[in-house]
Amino acid sequence: MSNGQLLLLALLLPFAGSALAAFLPTHARNAAAFMAGAIAVVGCVLIVLMYGSAERSEPVRLVLEWLPMLGINVSLRLDGLAWLFALLIFGIGALVALYARYYMSAEDPVPRFFSFLLAFMGAMLGVVLSGNLVQLVFFWELTSLFSFLLIGYWHHTAAARDGARMALTVTGAGGLCLLVGVLLIGRIVGSYELDEVLNAGGLIRSSPLYVPVVVLVLLGAFTKSAQFPFHFWLPHAMAAPTPVSAYLHSATMVKAGIFLMTRLWPVLAGTDTWFYLVVPAGLVTLLLGAYAAIFQQDLKGLLAYSTISHLGLITLLLGLGSPLSAVAAIFHTVNHAIFKASLFMAAGIIDHETGTRDLRKLSGLFRYMPITGTLAMVAAASMAGIPLLNGFLSKEMFFAEAVENHTGSLLDDSLPYWATLAGIFSVTYSLRFIIGVFFGPPATDLPRKPHEPPHWMRFPVELLVLICLLIGVVPSFTVGPLLANAARAVIGPDLPYYSLAIWHGVTWALVMSIIAMIGGVLLFLGLRAYLDSGVEGPPLVRELKGQRIFERILVVISWQLARTLERAFGSKRLQPQLRIVVVVALAAAISPLWLRGMVSEGTLPLTAFDPAFALLWAIGAGCAIAAAWQAKFHRFAALVLLGGAGLVSSITFAWLSAPDLALTQLLVEIVTTVLLLLGLRWLPKRIEEPYPTSPPPSVLLRRYTDLAIAVTVGIGIAVISYAVMTRPLGESVSRYFVERAYIGGGGTNVVNVILVDFRGFDTLGEVVVLCLVGLTVYALLRRFRPAPESVGAPEQQRLQDEFDEAAPDRSPGDTVADYLRIPRLVMQWLFPVIATFAVYLFMRGHDLPGGGFAAGITLSIAFIVQYMAAGTRWVEDHLRVLPLRWMGLGLLIASATGAGSWWFGYPFLTTHVRYLDWPIVGKFPVASALMFDLGIFAVVVGATLLMLVALAHQSLRRTRSSRTAEGE
Repeated sequence: MSNGQLLLLALLLPFAGSALAAFLPTHARNAAAFMAGAIAVVGCVLIVLMYGSAERSEPVRLVLEWLPMLGINVSLRLDGLAWLFALLIFGIGALVALYARYYMSAEDPVPRFFSFLLAFMGAMLGVVLSGNLVQLVFFWELTSLFSFLLIGYWHHTAAARDGARMALTVTGAGGLCLLVGVLLIGRIVGSYELDEVLNAGGLIRSSPLYVPVVVLVLLGAFTKSAQFPFHFWLPHAMAAPTPVSAYLHSATMVKAGIFLMTRLWPVLAGTDTWFYLVVPAGLVTLLLGAYAAIFQQDLKGLLAYSTISHLGLITLLLGLGSPLSAVAAIFHTVNHAIFKASLFMAAGIIDHETGTRDLRKLSGLFRYMPITGTLAMVAAASMAGIPLLNGFLSKEMFFAEAVENHTGSLLDDSLPYWATLAGIFSVTYSLRFIIGVFFGPPATDLPRKPHEPPHWMRFPVELLVLICLLIGVVPSFTVGPLLANAARAVIGPDLPYYSLAIWHGVTWALVMSIIAMIGGVLLFLGLRAYLDSGVEGPPLVRELKGQRIFERILVVISWQLARTLERAFGSKRLQPQLRIVVVVALAAAISPLWLRGMVSEGTLPLTAFDPAFALLWAIGAGCAIAAAWQAKFHRFAALVLLGGAGLVSSITFAWLSAPDLALTQLLVEIVTTVLLLLGLRWLPKRIEEPYPTSPPPSVLLRRYTDLAIAVTVGIGIAVISYAVMTRPLGESVSRYFVERAYIGGGGTNVVNVILVDFRGFDTLGEVVVLCLVGLTVYALLRRFRPAPESVGAPEQQRLQDEFDEAAPDRSPGDTVADYLRIPRLVMQWLFPVIATFAVYLFMRGHDLPGGGFAAGITLSIAFIVQYMAAGTRWVEDHLRVLPLRWMGLGLLIASATGAGSWWFGYPFLTTHVRYLDWPIVGKFPVASALMFDLGIFAVVVGATLLMLVALAHQSLRRTRSSRTAEGE
């Protein structure tokens, strides 16, 4: 396999594992953990195999054409920076999978956890491996979605639900800003491909859109990496299981914003705008996070705020704009991921073995957990920047860069002092972690008796701490080459001089480190009594709670602002809402045609007047008007009349030589009429209350307004149709499809070829929407409660009950009254006939009227007939309906068909036609679009059946309600 194919395999592996884990049994903890760990290890191997390209500064590229005409492709790109991040994602992911096997309770649905974890792993890989900025944003939002699911994994707790909602809201909003920023970059550069964007730094910085681009991109990065003022979501995300914190909130998700700033550093950094936006945000985050970490009483809370502080440190380095500061930022990103992941896992072990994370209860654990205590102390020392550990080296580089003069501004001149103060805070909260947990008198009120965890639960911490030591002692042999490769991918081939030696002599950076260590010890001793008092929250800013501000903003937006807009433009009644929708749709349709002068008569002559056709349309118009007249109080009559109008439309299509549309319209009319009939059963009865004299003026105004809108819309559609049908094919795109349907799509049914070939991408989006509609209808009807007057048995059911009482000794299954017996048998016998007809329509659809959509509707009718004939219970006892599986399989087939064209080097959803010489039949065209049509067929069947099941189950609910009432 080529490196490009290895890269694609590495990206797809986590998503495939996520799908498999979702189907594992609920308590298959070992299988799910083994699969997740194996996928991460294989991913590490694949990334290591591509190290040679990163070392030679030759990025691995793979481009699969998606929408090449719009400059949007599936583009993968692996350089030194992406290689380093991918190694972190897979490497720490493998350790987290092993750790989670022992941390997660056997009572939890652990396969679901690993399914979410692997999906997040794939999304994060997509971010770092994307060679296209639009694609990067897509994976960026996927990380927000899957982190939401992981943070809210224990959704039975309010803290998990609130933390997940907050994280999704903040990072999702930032992702939307990033999308706009990326679109602006594409507008400036003329491409979204990362290679071209990275080569257009001067063009971007000189563009008048540079400032909006920087602001929007930084909003995306700051929200994801918890930078001030968006830092508040990260501590509340600690309600997630500790493996999630160890993975997302130290090594991956919060590093996505750092990765983005690092990736776009060559084209956005180096200006005053960049400096004054990034440096203050990073500095405030660095100091505020470190200060707040000192006073946390929750162990994970302390680590969360320290994470915020270190993310601020990295952001500050990137904001300085010098090449050496970028090197230091990359170095500290790696170091922080290693020691913070080990610290979170150690905190999880403490929580797992003692039953608490409360620092006010934890004390003297070293005598019970000496190995875990030693590992945690080494990792905490690395976080504090103690010599011979990896954190010390990158902290020294940070101090050295803080001393350097970059802009000569007051902010720049004061950076050494702020950096030293942050170092003091870092030593203080590290000492709080070490001394407060492992030393002092033994704890007396712990929920569990503390002891060492199983060895394999502690192994990931041991390995990460060993890496901390190796990097700290021999950095040039361990991380040196990896850092150089990543730095060259950002800065270019000419790297600035830097040294990873442990000793550089007496420098200002060393002096600042010594001051930080001494000052941190003194500050901890000075605050010891205050910290032991158990006061919650940091002084001075204790009342400044990000969650409260966030919720207040949400209240203002979702309640006050929304209510104001609702009062101005909204209504609780459906009719005014429909009025607005119809008027806006009419304006949107007619405006472009009117402005382009296309609403006019074409050159084709009119056809001769046909009295039969006019009579047909008179009948259709009469049915439509009568349906509107009867719609309010006589729903059944209105529905029958509406079906008449639909039937006239079907005949019209056939009259005008459009049999495919006529067939589809007829089938849709059948399904919708039956589903609406089932729905009418549960609506409350409407009773007309006549006005004493005549309707009031307001009612008359509303009626005349609706009439005017209806007439206007009808005339507008008529005018547009007239303008289209009086123009020859040469004045539109129709001729292109007509002439190329057989040559390019292998079919003579132009409509079906357009759907599954020329406009296949649109059709794929439409079937996705159809799935969403089906799921939405099902979800709404699950919570639907029929009106009280609708719960009683209808006349047919009362006749059935009387028949049952009159024949108590009937044979099993004989539950239908005499007058329904023959129709029931006929309808049951029709199932194989209709199913066969559906197959016939599907197989002929590429050349003759039919296709996947028509066949799907036809098979749905077969199921509907069975529900009508035998009832819900009989059908679901004898037929495997499974609408969700139909929908899922259909989407999978359609997507796989589209992706299959990549295997042959063609854009997504490119179809292929080949003539096969079959025995007896002779030469016969076979199109790959047939499989895509099969996916459409399955989705249509599944979505229709899902809505049918939701409606049919209302009768079961009625039966349960009746039995409950009788029992009472």
